[in-house]
Amino acid sequence: MARPRRIDPHIVKRAQLTAAASTSVESLRQCQAVLLPALFGATLEQTAEVLGVGRATVARLQVAFRKQRPGLPAARNWGGRRQSLLTPEAEVAFLKPWLESAATGNLLVVSPIRAALAQRLGQPVKPSVVYRLLARHGWRKVAPDTRHPKSKPEVQADWKKNSLKCWKPC
Repeated sequence: MARPRRIDPHIVKRAQLTAAASTSVESLRQCQAVLLPALFGATLEQTAEVLGVGRATVARLQVAFRKQRPGLPAARNWGGRRQSLLTPEAEVAFLKPWLESAATGNLLVVSPIRAALAQRLGQPVKPSVVYRLLARHGWRKVAPDTRHPKSKPEVQADWKKNSLKCWKPC
């Protein structure tokens, strides 16, 4: 035999008030997941069918509604940089000397940047960390040109026209 359903009247009242003032679909679904079983005696399966979700999702919605604290902002999503080595401001300050060097036309090599970052952090750093750091700040790898800057297209065309078709060994 299943254990008897225990419905807190304070949560039902809070769900009614929240549903009336709700502006988001997720908040309204949470309220409906609480109100349908409480007011109409619907089972989790019936509530799931009405809401268009799975049975387990109804239970999750109910738990999420119970965990909400009235008057407080919602919990943050599970995103962002939680394991950053430097703050964004510290990263900008760290890259500033290399930015000045790159602005004058010098080539940048990742290995000195990696060594300086490892020295600053006091721990070894993989190259991928440096590449992601540079990408985060809009730096990109510049590919070499497809032709030499001192090449002369007219000389190359003349050589193509006047060269021997078949090379013979001397």
